[in-house]
Amino acid sequence: MKLLIVDDSALMRRQLGSLFEEAGGFQLAFARNGREALAMNVEFQPDVVTLDVNMPEMDGLSALAQMMIERPVPTVMLSSLTERGALATFEALNLGAVDYVAKPGGTISLGLDAIRADLLAKVRGAARARVRRAPAAAVQAPAPAADIPARPPAAAAPARARGIVLVGVSTGGPRTLERILPQLPAAFPWPVVVAQHMPATFTAPFAARMDSLCALRVVEAARPMPLEPGTAYICKGGADVLVVARGGAPALVARPESAGHLWHPSVELLGRSALEHYAPSDIVAVMLTGMGHDGADAFAEIALRGGRTIAESQDSAVVFGMPAELIRRGGARQVLAADQVAAQLVDWVAPPLRN
Repeated sequence: MKLLIVDDSALMRRQLGSLFEEAGGFQLAFARNGREALAMNVEFQPDVVTLDVNMPEMDGLSALAQMMIERPVPTVMLSSLTERGALATFEALNLGAVDYVAKPGGTISLGLDAIRADLLAKVRGAARARVRRAPAAAVQAPAPAADIPARPPAAAAPARARGIVLVGVSTGGPRTLERILPQLPAAFPWPVVVAQHMPATFTAPFAARMDSLCALRVVEAARPMPLEPGTAYICKGGADVLVVARGGAPALVARPESAGHLWHPSVELLGRSALEHYAPSDIVAVMLTGMGHDGADAFAEIALRGGRTIAESQDSAVVFGMPAELIRRGGARQVLAADQVAAQLVDWVAPPLRN
């Protein structure tokens, strides 16, 4: 695999180079800034790029936007574990980056040891990702459709909803969710709970970003909270979020990561907990783009017991891992492109709201 490493720090380039050389299977090239990255993207023709954000002459976001026009290539961002780093990461994903790895604090060598397995897995996974050429015009964040009604006052919604929509998603998720959640109407009658694999510092900025794009209210599920209609909940990163009973009604709680599960927030645990508090017929489970198999068993169980399930199609998935695993288990009642998911949810849950 041909890998281009882009970072303005000579020490970081050297440490990253050693990491991938030791792993084996990589042909490496390096760039010190965005301008060099653009030239090397054409000259070296990499299969994957790792890209820092803050660099002199041309920053990572500017370089990424241009690469996605000139020669689209799967790109993994190296992002700081700060709110500013999270916002830059979401902008990069909106521009076309496939995934990101959050840099830990401390010395470079110790920090890279901590993320070695994650970085290798995401770079190798990115090589299989679907990347599309961006238009020459600047990429704009999606806005809610013009005919979606404005968000009503909270008091206008009923206190409880009969059912629940679960969404499991990983690699490529933020951009995919931006194609789905803004298309749901403000009066959508079931809560939507999203388990997106993310670090703890990223989910609050992501929820705020989605709240600005959606007619639904979007919040981070970081503390015990009731499940309400017209609301989408982004499960807190660095934790697992479960459906529980509080005051006789379903609610969400965030708990420490389960050591028995590889990915967090765990889609599998979210799905299993929903089955404990909802009839399967009152659950809709949606499996979107991502590597691995998190949630496939739980969502297949939901389908087996009479629930409705959707797997994102290979045509639209950035990485067809998680949806493919649900399909392989016979757990997908519908296989749909990302742009078709919102309409199907409205059709199943709130047909009177259909446009």
